[in-house]
Amino acid sequence: MKQLVTYLLVFITLLSCEDVIDVDLNTEAPRLVIEASINWQKGTTGNEQTIKLSLTAPFFDETVPPANDAEIVITDSSNNNFIFNEIGNSGIYINNNFIPIIGETYNLTIIYDGETYSGTETLQPVVPIDFVEQNDSGGFSGEETELKAFFHDPLDSEDYYFFEFINDIPTIPSLEGYNDEFTNGNQMFGFYTEEELSAGDEVTIRIHGTSERFYNYMFILLQQISEEGGGPFETQPATVRGNMVNQTNPDHFPFGYFRLSEMDEFIYVVE
Repeated sequence: MKQLVTYLLVFITLLSCEDVIDVDLNTEAPRLVIEASINWQKGTTGNEQTIKLSLTAPFFDETVPPANDAEIVITDSSNNNFIFNEIGNSGIYINNNFIPIIGETYNLTIIYDGETYSGTETLQPVVPIDFVEQNDSGGFSGEETELKAFFHDPLDSEDYYFFEFINDIPTIPSLEGYNDEFTNGNQMFGFYTEEELSAGDEVTIRIHGTSERFYNYMFILLQQISEEGGGPFETQPATVRGNMVNQTNPDHFPFGYFRLSEMDEFIYVVE
């Protein structure tokens, strides 16, 4: 009987502890988020390009606010200006007459909310994806579908690559960065594994040529968001800054990156 009374007291105590806890999170003025990936897909003119602007939002907000009414222009070394215009109030800005040139240096200027942001990058070339191999006994479990997208790295240059693997099941696209420091001139491959893939599923594989600076930026970013990024007692992630600078107020720096890449795409149907 005494033991029963003790259990009842513990149960009542637990019920009485159901208080609402308000989490007081630090807040700051919204920062501009710049998604400026200029991709020139092999076999196309590359004239149609898109830049997306948004704003940071409080942690518990369910929507990402667009950054509207910005002025956006990309200028090349010959002083050709490519103006990007917003579609409605979407925060998505488009240009239909961009001229991509491998090795050309471009400057991106964004004027938003009275502040001027700018960044410079060079359009990097990329080799094509040669073929894709499939292994149905991959991963740690031995039950995942592995894909290897092979390409041949040039011998006479220092190259950096960015891979996207996008499938038609509801998963987050897989992103990977590679460099040829130890494999220069050899055959290399981008690697992807997914347990939920089935025969007939399509995986869109994209390889981008990138600069060393972008490779380092993505390397740090992917380390911080990976599942193997460490436990709660590890060193906290640092703010990863891209190549865009707030010229008006440097302390109010933006997030994101201005990248220009030649890109090859391979659509693979899982066997």
